[in-house]
Amino acid sequence: MHKAGDVVLGGLFQIHFFSVFPDLSFTSEPQHPTCHGFDVLGFRRAQTMAFAIDEINRNNNLLPNVTLGYSLYDNCAKLGIGFRAALSLTSGREQQFILDETCVGTPPVLGIVGDSSSTRSIAISSVLGLYRVPMVSYFATCSCLTDRQKFPSFFRTIPSDAFQVRAMIQILKHFGWTWAGLLISDDDYGLHAARSFQSDLAQSGGGCLSYLEVLPWENDKAEYRRIVDVMRKSTARVVIVFAHESHMLNLMEEVVRQNVTGLQWIASEAWTAAAVLQTPRLMPYLGGTLGIAIRRGEIPGLRDFMLRVRPDLQHNKSYENSVVNQYWEYTFQCRFAPHPAGWVEAGGVLCTGEEDLENVETEFLDISNLRPEYNVYKAVYALAYALDDMLQCEPGRGPFTGHSCGKLKKPEPWQLVYYLQKVNFTTSFGDEVSFDENGDALPIYDVMNWLWLPDGRTKIQNVGDVKESAEGEELTLDEDKIFWNFEFKQPLRSVCSESCPPGTRMARKKGQPECCFDCIPCSEGKISNNTDSMECTSCPEDFWSSPQRDHCVPKKTEFLSYHEPLGICLTTASLLGTFICVVVLGIFIYHRSTPIVRANNSELSFQLLFSLKLCFLCSLLFIGRPKLWTCQLRHAVFGISFVLCVSCILVKTMVVLVVFKASKPGGEAILKWFGVLQQRATVLILTTVQAAICTAWLVSASPAPHKNTQYHNDKIVYECEVGSTVGFSILLGYIGLLAILSFLIAFLARNLPDSFNEAKLITFSMLIFCAVWVAFVPAYISSPGKYADAVEVFAILASSFGLLVSLFGPKCYIILLRPERNTKKAIMGRGLES
Repeated sequence: MHKAGDVVLGGLFQIHFFSVFPDLSFTSEPQHPTCHGFDVLGFRRAQTMAFAIDEINRNNNLLPNVTLGYSLYDNCAKLGIGFRAALSLTSGREQQFILDETCVGTPPVLGIVGDSSSTRSIAISSVLGLYRVPMVSYFATCSCLTDRQKFPSFFRTIPSDAFQVRAMIQILKHFGWTWAGLLISDDDYGLHAARSFQSDLAQSGGGCLSYLEVLPWENDKAEYRRIVDVMRKSTARVVIVFAHESHMLNLMEEVVRQNVTGLQWIASEAWTAAAVLQTPRLMPYLGGTLGIAIRRGEIPGLRDFMLRVRPDLQHNKSYENSVVNQYWEYTFQCRFAPHPAGWVEAGGVLCTGEEDLENVETEFLDISNLRPEYNVYKAVYALAYALDDMLQCEPGRGPFTGHSCGKLKKPEPWQLVYYLQKVNFTTSFGDEVSFDENGDALPIYDVMNWLWLPDGRTKIQNVGDVKESAEGEELTLDEDKIFWNFEFKQPLRSVCSESCPPGTRMARKKGQPECCFDCIPCSEGKISNNTDSMECTSCPEDFWSSPQRDHCVPKKTEFLSYHEPLGICLTTASLLGTFICVVVLGIFIYHRSTPIVRANNSELSFQLLFSLKLCFLCSLLFIGRPKLWTCQLRHAVFGISFVLCVSCILVKTMVVLVVFKASKPGGEAILKWFGVLQQRATVLILTTVQAAICTAWLVSASPAPHKNTQYHNDKIVYECEVGSTVGFSILLGYIGLLAILSFLIAFLARNLPDSFNEAKLITFSMLIFCAVWVAFVPAYISSPGKYADAVEVFAILASSFGLLVSLFGPKCYIILLRPERNTKKAIMGRGLES
């Protein structure tokens, strides 16, 4: 198809899809391939270019005083034919034809619209790029064409497959499909798409591929059977296909044969709008397909222009070679004369050229879904705007050498490339058209859905779009419009492994993609509070993991509390002992004039009762949450109280011996060395030594509260660190030394006359005291946490009760129950009897 003009634009379109090449021979006449199989959609795209140029020629604001022409060639869907056509356009050496009444021959074109195939565009652009001839494709999507080093003059009005891949990944992420299969065609389109898909999917972390299969060009049934078998056995329920209609037809034949249902198909732009696949036989399998489609546009006036396309019965004598005539025969199923032999005899109809296009339903006139045609329309206008900018250049201010400008009489293609790179305009449909540094158009795709209506009809509806934004790919979907071809009418799940809930972490399965994993529960003390966590995080020091391992909770605190049964029992025993001491003290004060109270120094008895009361009360410092002051006081008060108590007992024991010695002839002199003042001084000195030990301990290494987690990881045991083990040992050792000394002296005085003797009672009390504290040391060391405090409190109470009962029990018995024995005569009588 040709039209004369001041500037001619070339076009490459697929008008036929079968071709037969002639045998190569050295003949004088060039041999041309024969093309068959009329492609009405390819013819519609060629007519769209013709319409756009006609519209531009009628536009006074764009290229005024310049007439555009066109020269359109058929590539027959073959690389060799398309390549030959491109070279013919750029060289102008194709066979001559009449352009107008005065000019004969074909001038070289200034730019080419096409090709539709990535493979053909790669081959053609690699040559045209050497001469900087601009080529604007409307359908070639291979991301490899963005390489400006290899294809410096290539542009396109369709987004790159790199963006289409990212758009599909956005759809996968939107529905949570992390496990998918990928099928590709065995050509540049499919192989580059697969490479981009694998790379981008890994970088985005959006999922993994269960399988990647290459669909053969030939209808290799064994290979298709194997591929469909892989699909059927895979757990991936989403299948992404970067292939052409012919591949899908062969694939679906095997899918139907094996009855593989329940798959969610995602279509590339190559077959999203393929009407040949939307049949009642295939829709049970392909219904609900989501596809990436070229941006749809509206081209006002195109239908009226195409209605004016009619066969030329007067000038075209070779109807067989007329593309318009072939279209006419395809549409009305008739034949022009000379018709094939036997055509009329077989009932065939002859074409008249007067048939009415309005009365026939043809895909050629359906302009409701213009997608590739819209890209053709934008490509023509892009070349026109670039040419317009070049011709508006002011001489002396141009961008080329010497500030020169391009000239209409002799325009150079490389000059048009410069302006094409800077073109920027808006179509009547409202879409902005411009090219980035790689020659790619502003990326935008429509998201389509295959709707299967109850009456069996099919419809492809727009359910969203994908645009490039500053943040990346921006996906917009109207999910309420999407038709899901599943029983539950909801999007299915397609994952290799279900998400790991909070409280677990992902562990990769050996030898499988990263989307296949096991969920391992977090160990104690660690949590994960997000879905699909790769690692479990440790809780802070004072926190522990919850039973579900999904959040940290404060650790349970453990100490000897007033509120627990053990603490209540020990507190009760302490208060009871204190109360008994007060009662005994009251009894002794009330009966202070009686002989049994006055015997053996009543003042020491009062001091002993006071010290025992302190011993009982100091045990309360070991109960409750440890604080700094309780940790410092508990051992100091305990040590001083017990030393005071044992000192009183020691002095009492010594008094027994002194009194006995003084009762013998010549022994009165010893009493002056152990009078009341000496007894008080002895108790004071012995107690002061313990006070000095405690002071040195607190100053050098003071006990302090400590959070101990060694016993239980999930508990904090509050305890008092002794600070200095040496100090604690000296404190206990000093008490033990006095106790042993008291025991030895009392043991020696046990057989003295009863009239003067408390030695038996003191011996028994010291025996209990020493036994308790000897047992205390190993029990204290082996008891963890609060039980160590409980053991110490128990030792304090046991020894205190032992002293109280042993020393004051018999006396209270006599005072309260046997008052007849609480007389000097009775006491002396006992002494005589003994």
